[in-house]
Amino acid sequence: MKSPYEIKKEICEVGHKLWIKGFVAANDGNISVKVSDNEFYCTPTGVSKASLTPDMIIKVDKDGKKLEGKLNPSSEIKMHMRVYRERPDVTAVVHAHPPVATAFTVADIDLDQYILPEAVLTIGDVPTCDYGTPSTMEIPDSLDPYIQQHDAFLLRNHGALTVGCNLTKAFFVMEEVEFNAIICKHAMELGAVHEIPNNELKKLMELRKKMNLPGRHPGIDYGEEEAKCDCNEKMVEEITRRVLAALGK
Repeated sequence: MKSPYEIKKEICEVGHKLWIKGFVAANDGNISVKVSDNEFYCTPTGVSKASLTPDMIIKVDKDGKKLEGKLNPSSEIKMHMRVYRERPDVTAVVHAHPPVATAFTVADIDLDQYILPEAVLTIGDVPTCDYGTPSTMEIPDSLDPYIQQHDAFLLRNHGALTVGCNLTKAFFVMEEVEFNAIICKHAMELGAVHEIPNNELKKLMELRKKMNLPGRHPGIDYGEEEAKCDCNEKMVEEITRRVLAALGK
């Protein structure tokens, strides 16, 4: 089990990576880690992720109220707490403003095209949540339709939220979201986006099942306990619908 200092240090390291990658600017973004049902470490408000040090990290309770720390928690801790409340499997949440993925929400373009095997395996399509005013309950509420099926969420005109069974996983999902958005944007600029064929998507879902990858995925049915690892045909059906629509059939 990691010590409080090790957890705080890891949060700072992820914050530095977000800043280096250009996923945040100024004091944008926030990070949290669950340590018990009523204890969470999180980044403070008003501090650049480039400048984070372990002594700045705050401990809050399940309502977002400060338990320890000199600084104050982010006003957006509410959306983190919504995730932890609805997803007991999640122990880390990352919120950032990855530029290209965020631009998709500004342009009102869904990031739902299946173009990279790695992205299909790890995140599937990424839903765009309704716009909400930062620091209010509007953003947590916007997650509700998708929170049980996804580990990555785009926040309209705002950024992205990713979750994981640990902080490394949550950060990797954020990287995957932005990388997938960059490739999709380049393909659009080149004039064509060719999605992975339906039969190959089925193979990828079977591969995900065999790999026993952690987290939630839109291609997996979580409706019944015994069906958690079964391939969900909904993703394939949706692609088929879009292809037929494009062909005018």
